[in-house]
Amino acid sequence: MTDSPAKRSVVVLAGGISHEREVSLRSGRRVADSLMARGHRVTMREPDSTLLSFLEDASPDLVWPALHGASGEDGSLRALLSAQGIAYVGSESASAQLAWHKPTAKVLVSRAGFATPESITLPRETFRELGASQVLDGVLKHLGTPVVVKPAMGGSAQGVTVVENDVDLPRAVVDAYTYGETALIEQKIVGTEISIGVLDTGAGAFALPAVEIVPRSGVYSYEARYNAGETEFFTPARLEDDWAEAAAHAALSIHQTLGLRHLSRIDLIIDDSGIPWFLEANVMPGLTETSLVPLAIVADGLSLGSVYEQLGELAIRDSRHSESD
Repeated sequence: MTDSPAKRSVVVLAGGISHEREVSLRSGRRVADSLMARGHRVTMREPDSTLLSFLEDASPDLVWPALHGASGEDGSLRALLSAQGIAYVGSESASAQLAWHKPTAKVLVSRAGFATPESITLPRETFRELGASQVLDGVLKHLGTPVVVKPAMGGSAQGVTVVENDVDLPRAVVDAYTYGETALIEQKIVGTEISIGVLDTGAGAFALPAVEIVPRSGVYSYEARYNAGETEFFTPARLEDDWAEAAAHAALSIHQTLGLRHLSRIDLIIDDSGIPWFLEANVMPGLTETSLVPLAIVADGLSLGSVYEQLGELAIRDSRHSESD
């Protein structure tokens, strides 16, 4: 990176039709404001039916897809941007697909040697065909309680329920199906909940300081994530040095195992033995005023605008290398 990157024309994508639309709009506005403060020409756009023709006509230097949920994280839009030869910040399509599908990500991370809670993936059709009561009995025999039920694809804790007793499991599964066709039921790991951002601003990927998450309600819900004052954060996390080092190593290794690019957020639970348990990877983490990656960037002594700018420069470089291959 040069000390004074060229001033770029940037399209920030935000909004969309996913359940995480409002979070995306907040993330996009923050990214746009940060880049404009650095002197870049920024346009905010929705991912709508006119987007691809707009990008073809406008030929921006860079697209910043600050999109959460399927429209921005399942890999499909990224594949279309690549097909048009457009530079964009974030992981490529294939890696985004792997990380977006939580059960797949868990398998890959487990095979790489990292701990992840034991789980059962339950498509809605299985739930219907085999009968809800029989299926849930089988789940309880295998996993017991407490468990965490969540959509197999999705973010911002939408559709996530912590189930402490058998009676509440059916309702939790139905709630997860509200946000997708497949539910993931996994054993609850007790410990310190942390999140580690991973960045690559041009000199190789590195882990940001871990953010410890202490929601006042005891559950890091959608409200606890995006309403100021609902959650207390500690950056760096209050971990023993060797535990913090193990967590950072795990986050960076998981980022690489899943083939992620430029930035990600790896969510972990540190148990009372110091073992980091992988929960999920976020291809495009939240970048709002209460989000964890910006908090960690600032805690590491970095400027948000400078980091977002450097990520964009790396994306442009990567795109040029891809075109020359």
